Amino acid sequence: MSRLAIVELHKEELKFSAGHFMIFSAMHRETMHGHDYQVSAAFHTLIQSNGMSFDVRSYKHKISQLCQALDFRFMLPSLSEHLRLEDAGDKWLVHFAKETISLLKKDTVVLPVCNITLEELSNWFLQQLIQNTAELKEHLIQGIVVKVFNGRGESGATLWGKTALDSLQLTNGKLAQEA
Repeated sequence: MSRLAIVELHKEELKFSAGHFMIFSAMHRETMHGHDYQVSAAFHTLIQSNGMSFDVRSYKHKISQLCQALDFRFMLPSLSEHLRLEDAGDKWLVHFAKETISLLKKDTVVLPVCNITLEELSNWFLQQLIQNTAELKEHLIQGIVVKVFNGRGESGATLWGKTALDSLQLTNGKLAQEA
């Protein structure tokens, strides 16, 4: 019988500071502001015969690199139905409602998300972590939960795969782990 484990990364260096605004509707958005974000990841995996699941350092490094790519940038969504980005050489012209906002490209990062929210950011991080399916299989990773915190005690999370709760079955009123 395989044993499940949850290996969590919630380290001080898995953070970034970035600006954004959320889009609420075709005519309403937040004012530009920023947060100190923190990222955590929980890997649902199987324990191997040596009593360990896998070397988590590679994922810590990946998340750290992703944080660095966002650090001190203004984040823009490329998939918003209410916002249009226009390439203007060294600037992005951001068209929203009747506004046009000019931002230097060197100060921005355009993400393939529909809005800059905690939920979308957690999904973006997760999508980066699950790209290498061979690595996930090698590490026996069954599921991942990524959380992004905005520094104000709020977080958004995205789940992928089979989490530990999915692996538990209720048998005769008792929880039994799947083999």
